[in-house]
Amino acid sequence: MKQPRSRQEPRRMGNSAMVVTMLLSLCVLTFIKARYCSTPRAANKPAPLLDLEVEIDEDYDSSRYKISGPIGEEEFDPSRPTCYNTSKRSERCAAVGDIRVDGNHSKIYISPLGKEWRTKPYARRHDAVAMDDVREFALLPFGGSNDTVVPPLCTRNHSVPAFLFSSGGFAGNLYHDYTDVLVPLFTSTHHFGGEVQFLLTDIKDWWLDKFTPLFRQLSNYDVIDVDNDQEVHCFSRIVIGSTFHRPMGIDGTRSPGGETVADFKRLLRRAFRLDRVVASHDGSASLGKPRLLIISRKSSRRFLNERAMAHAAALAQFDVRIAEPDNHTDMPNFARLVNSADVMMGVHGAGLTNMVFLPSRAVLLQVVPFGGLEWLSRVTFKDPAKDFDVTYMEYNVSLEESSLKDLYPKDHFYLKHPYDVHKKGWNAIKTTYLDKQSVRLDLAKLTRTLEHARSLLPSSR
Repeated sequence: MKQPRSRQEPRRMGNSAMVVTMLLSLCVLTFIKARYCSTPRAANKPAPLLDLEVEIDEDYDSSRYKISGPIGEEEFDPSRPTCYNTSKRSERCAAVGDIRVDGNHSKIYISPLGKEWRTKPYARRHDAVAMDDVREFALLPFGGSNDTVVPPLCTRNHSVPAFLFSSGGFAGNLYHDYTDVLVPLFTSTHHFGGEVQFLLTDIKDWWLDKFTPLFRQLSNYDVIDVDNDQEVHCFSRIVIGSTFHRPMGIDGTRSPGGETVADFKRLLRRAFRLDRVVASHDGSASLGKPRLLIISRKSSRRFLNERAMAHAAALAQFDVRIAEPDNHTDMPNFARLVNSADVMMGVHGAGLTNMVFLPSRAVLLQVVPFGGLEWLSRVTFKDPAKDFDVTYMEYNVSLEESSLKDLYPKDHFYLKHPYDVHKKGWNAIKTTYLDKQSVRLDLAKLTRTLEHARSLLPSSR
């Protein structure tokens, strides 16, 4: 595995009806265990699913993050446990003293430290499936009268704090890249002002390369591949694990420096050199009409009439582009393509996460497949869109537009009772409504939807 360079010099979320609504808005991410998400639609809507595990961050204690000194200095309370939950999803370990990181053996030696701790630095700790793919680190005490551990000698000393996080779990799926890793990382480290050394575990070379422009905005130092590095890195301070607020979101009252999603979006603009600030009813000056970007898929949830859709959009006076991003897409170039769009549309899935690159007041048009999961669409993309200053629209697929009508008889259980399928759990939903479904959009309905989307764009005059 290629080892990233590492150097010392700087480089660069009343009554019973209200309760039901609130519970539904909070339950979703615990339920997403696939590498992509889908949001089917059904006609006969029964009572909501209230037996799902509800994700609430009520254990988050914002007082733990009060800044008391120069930028990047958080108040340290030695009476607080070294490792503690910052939300249901995230755990944070913090220590000061003599700290020696032997990443190659997944060990961190700390003096002083009251007892041994173990932690996995990935913000999805409630999800056993994801956490199976995250390396565990042992925090070992040394130097005390009862300590028997003999730490290795330092081979490299650092003058800035260390921050350890993981790109394991579901990272590699763009939605989880942002929800589980990048947004929590920004929330937890932006206040350091670049003076922080990132230590990355469960590294994938292509993943690191993809997001290096973002890391360079958060740290003045090259990311260290801690799993494959042979050095013993020594620090006087370390933080392990990012803090999760809400799906693709930041609560400015909780973040150390008051950061919000608007700050994160500005960082993305700098990192990927995105020129367009605001979308326009007339598109860019050279086009004279708005640009529509269609996110294509080649496996499940495909557009079966993609060419006809593009033709209908062109007749509706859109400049049309079609793109199919994958794990190896050149991120800076694709980010600039998204930034050039005024409207972006796609079937529910990870590709819609690219909305983070859209200019302000652009339109995100999510095509919601058949099957009764509008609530999942809402929490994964509708709610975050507002924070990113993006106008959200939905195109709800009818059964007549779904390939499922060709797979099952019209009175089949899957088509008549999707909410009963939901009760069977995530695997049943994924298999029935995500993996097996593609869509053939009604062109007249699509044209009306695109005309409405265009009417929502700001005027350039």
